[in-house]
Amino acid sequence: MKVRYKIYNLPFRHPFTISKGTKTHQPSLVVELDFMGIKGYGEAPAISYYDITVEKMVEDLERKKIFVEKFAFSDPERYWHYLHHLFPANPFLVCALDMAGWDIYGKLKKKQLHDLWALDITAAPLTDYTIAIDTVENMVARLKEKPWPIYKIKVGVEGDLERVAELRKHTDAILRVDANAGWTLEQALQKIPVLKDLGVEFIEQPLAKDDWEGMKVLFERSTLPLIADESCVAEADVEKCLHHFHGINIKLTKCSGITPARRMISRAKELGLKVMVGCMNESSIGTAAIAQLAPMLDYVDMDGPLLLAEDSAKGVQFDFGKIVYNDWSGLGLNFV
Repeated sequence: MKVRYKIYNLPFRHPFTISKGTKTHQPSLVVELDFMGIKGYGEAPAISYYDITVEKMVEDLERKKIFVEKFAFSDPERYWHYLHHLFPANPFLVCALDMAGWDIYGKLKKKQLHDLWALDITAAPLTDYTIAIDTVENMVARLKEKPWPIYKIKVGVEGDLERVAELRKHTDAILRVDANAGWTLEQALQKIPVLKDLGVEFIEQPLAKDDWEGMKVLFERSTLPLIADESCVAEADVEKCLHHFHGINIKLTKCSGITPARRMISRAKELGLKVMVGCMNESSIGTAAIAQLAPMLDYVDMDGPLLLAEDSAKGVQFDFGKIVYNDWSGLGLNFV
């Protein structure tokens, strides 16, 4: 096994603002694993509020590169366990390498992963398209710029109800709301009935990630489904979300890859929780991995390549929210 990597700093089409701040570019690490001439690719975007930078991923990879390369690759799940112990404090890097391992595995089998897992791609949900926080006028302009069947509206700042109400005037599409932990319990209790009247489908991460007492109250009183994001990072968090949320949003980068994400999906379904996999503004490489899992999901948010002005690869395509699966193996990427 040989490992190489490339750092990207991909510009957004428009400044991307959530309740935690604004960014104009998405730093990302793309890794390439070469196993006997078969190349697999994986990606991990750097997210500032998780304190893992591209530089940190590169530093950790360089420090233990020899161990990454010496593993006798046979299947990606064994490789993930090895990587998980090799980089216990860097799930982002593990995610990228795990993704690349699965890509190799699919290419060895000459099938896309969803075929290897015997998933029905006709069951894959439509992806939403994110409207980031901006002036009301700019948010309406973004919506009109991209006609889409489902929109995720970022909220969690003053005037967010007015923004959603104005957007509703311009579309009959499904609206989802993501507060990114930007509300207090009192604000959520006040805003959710208004959002229900506006036809919002569900609320993502209304309260702070560790406000479990507040979420218990909100779970009992909310008239809309509540989906955990920041409160559900790793496998151990799935069960904690029961009776606090109606569903979970899994992020491959945060949970450390495809391998644990599949286990999280299975456990959530056992508990009766709705399941979503979301993006962290990945390019087509990371998004292609989400596409392989999509037939297992209730909801999917994989619009990263649509929000970016540049991409790291070609392969992920959509037809008005529907994932277009092509006849390539592994993650389904055309070329990198």
